[in-house]
Amino acid sequence: MEETASGGAFGAILDALVLFFGNILMSFWNLGYALTHPSSWLNWSDKEAVMRFVYYGASPELFYVVLTTFLVLTALGMWRHRIMWGMVRGLEAFHNTVGRIAAWAGLVMVLQQVVIIFVQRIFARPDLSFGFGVPATFDVSWWSEELKLYNAIVVTLCLAYTFVQGGHVRVDLIYSPVKYRTKKMIDMFGSLFFMLPMATLIWLYSWFFLWRHLIVPKPSASEGLDRLLMKSRALRWNVETIGFSPNGFSAYFLFKILIVLMCGFIFLQGVTFFWRSYLEWKEGPESEGKYHDHDRIEAGEEAYDHAEF
Repeated sequence: MEETASGGAFGAILDALVLFFGNILMSFWNLGYALTHPSSWLNWSDKEAVMRFVYYGASPELFYVVLTTFLVLTALGMWRHRIMWGMVRGLEAFHNTVGRIAAWAGLVMVLQQVVIIFVQRIFARPDLSFGFGVPATFDVSWWSEELKLYNAIVVTLCLAYTFVQGGHVRVDLIYSPVKYRTKKMIDMFGSLFFMLPMATLIWLYSWFFLWRHLIVPKPSASEGLDRLLMKSRALRWNVETIGFSPNGFSAYFLFKILIVLMCGFIFLQGVTFFWRSYLEWKEGPESEGKYHDHDRIEAGEEAYDHAEF
């Protein structure tokens, strides 16, 4: 009986390995087909193409394509460190650029709030127009609720940027006293087993959460491609435009798009951080912070933590 149980366990492990490596091999075909047949999933005038895009955006096929790409690029970077450093620098530059642009939403939010206060308290106007030529005119409450969007832009699009800049809080009860190479091993482990799985899991939930508020019939994560293609016959766009209050902000689907973008940026930064940690572990302490593009504080811009009164 024990031999039967052990044989069953061995068979299950063998089947899992065959399935895993089979999907890895199939990912090359899937990626090649997607790149050579873009109209099958990017031609959104075709309802079936829209449903294929929805399905493959959070599908096992995409997971294995991303995994295989990561493994190939990592192996290539381990063979030639210059290639991996190039990918690290490129991705960090991308996150820095996006974050520095998105951070201006904080200033826009403050200025718009000042304008809203003037319009409400001084001019006593019920509506507000922004823009040139054909301005956008909405109720003041609409513009007030829109301030949440600017806050969401700062939070979602600046997460990876803040990580690159080292601005996130670390709980380093174990991390701080250990040796340099041990720190880098902890960083690599955290990237692979915490950061990347978390970003992947949130993506899987947020992807269909987004599309269920953009099209009908509403797609479901439990439905296969064949089922979604059948539903595509009745597909039509039904973008969410319902506010939480009368005359309130009515473009809440933008928040769902930002959640998806946030997951993608976190995933890319997790990969980048793994590569940087590996290179710094491999090359030693002299490579720590190599090619880092940190924001610099000029004279007179220091925080007033130690100001004397």
